[in-house]
Amino acid sequence: MIALGSLLLVGSPQLQAQDYHLPDMGNSSDAILTTGAEARLGQAFMRHVRESLPVLDDPLLTDYIESLGNTLVAADPSATGRFNFFIIDQSVVNAFAGPGGNIGVYAGLILAAETESELAAVLAHEIAHLTQRHLLRTLEDQNKTLIPTMALMVAAAILGAQVSSDAGAAAIVGIQAASLQRQINFTRENEYEADRLGIMTLAKAGFDPYAMAGFFERLSKSSRAYENNAPEFLRTHPVNADRIAEALGRADVFGARQRPDSLRFHLVRAALRERSYKRPEQAVAYFRDTLREGRYRNVTAEHYGHALALMRTGQFDAARAALAEAMKSNAGLAEFIILDARLDLEQGQVERAVRTLKQAVALSPGSWPLRMAYAEALMKANRPASAIDELTTVARLRPGNPMLYDWLEQAALRAGHQAATHRFRAEKLYAEGEREPAIRQLEIALRQRDLPYHEAARIQARLESWKEEERESKRQNKRGVKP
Repeated sequence: MIALGSLLLVGSPQLQAQDYHLPDMGNSSDAILTTGAEARLGQAFMRHVRESLPVLDDPLLTDYIESLGNTLVAADPSATGRFNFFIIDQSVVNAFAGPGGNIGVYAGLILAAETESELAAVLAHEIAHLTQRHLLRTLEDQNKTLIPTMALMVAAAILGAQVSSDAGAAAIVGIQAASLQRQINFTRENEYEADRLGIMTLAKAGFDPYAMAGFFERLSKSSRAYENNAPEFLRTHPVNADRIAEALGRADVFGARQRPDSLRFHLVRAALRERSYKRPEQAVAYFRDTLREGRYRNVTAEHYGHALALMRTGQFDAARAALAEAMKSNAGLAEFIILDARLDLEQGQVERAVRTLKQAVALSPGSWPLRMAYAEALMKANRPASAIDELTTVARLRPGNPMLYDWLEQAALRAGHQAATHRFRAEKLYAEGEREPAIRQLEIALRQRDLPYHEAARIQARLESWKEEERESKRQNKRGVKP
């Protein structure tokens, strides 16, 4: 298991300057899985995660955590391949990394991080676990385990230990959780390596390398404050003075890097804070009180959160007023443009929302959250064919996203495109690791009447590719070896 909790194990070797320049000699884990098999393991793992946890598919929030994560990946020379950063919509203060470059961060952790550097510290640590293939090293003695079983094992251990016993039980399906935990438990050496490389990545990316120690210290204080009522995470992974001192010593190698928090960091925290209240009236009261009493870190973000809360209560005019206050700092941010358009949609000003978002997309064609919002407005305007065009553009920017293909399927259904409906449903199933049902959907798509030749050729090529994958997987399973 890789998780933020594993950051808090006690002790690590003496810091050596030359540690930062060791060449990559490779390790035996490189032979455990082929690149394709590891990708399929990650895909199957994410399917189990989505079945057990509320993965947040909000484009703006996802875009932020991806942008922050990819900034750190770019600063790590050992980071190769695809990374997938996502948010879990729960108040748990935690994070985990799974196979296939998947890194999940809980909403509670983002709210607990007082600075963007603290959040970056968590991501950098998790990235290091993946670049050093710590998970695969622990699976070396399982190298004859088939992909679906291996994915279930990893998901069960992570979910059972990091979320709740109920979630773990749902994922385990009869496998012994205690045994799994022992198999995927990371050693102190792994944690030391992830800490060391994580702090180095923080510094290279321009973040404060002292942020990791700062986060440790605040968690330590929280642990003492909770005493016997501490959350499971703090009870099982206590922070101590030695660990804080070790992190400080590593940060001293680089010195302080003062980096102001981005406005988007504060906007994301405001949006998550607003979502954390089940009753919108409670969210409105929270932001109203913090604004009145001056208890905020960023006034623009507080106005934005207030506007979101007011919109959820149906107070659209008041929400516009709060949004106008937020937009005084930077009216061109996607967060503000999208909220303004959603208020238009709520008030029946559909064409105005379409015009606003069309102009925004023209100015920022690479912004997939803007394109998603534009597609949503086009659907509300009963223009599903145009929505498909926008979503198809996003699919080229973000291939393999299940949520996106779900939207495409709905748009194609509204447009009356039967073959496209089945094709997009197939892509969604394939992205979720359900290859056999995906193949069946493509076969249905090919049987639709009046299917244009170029579309039929595209579907046929995709179908043959998936069938070959399925045949190869069955051959390997029959031989009793790991894919």
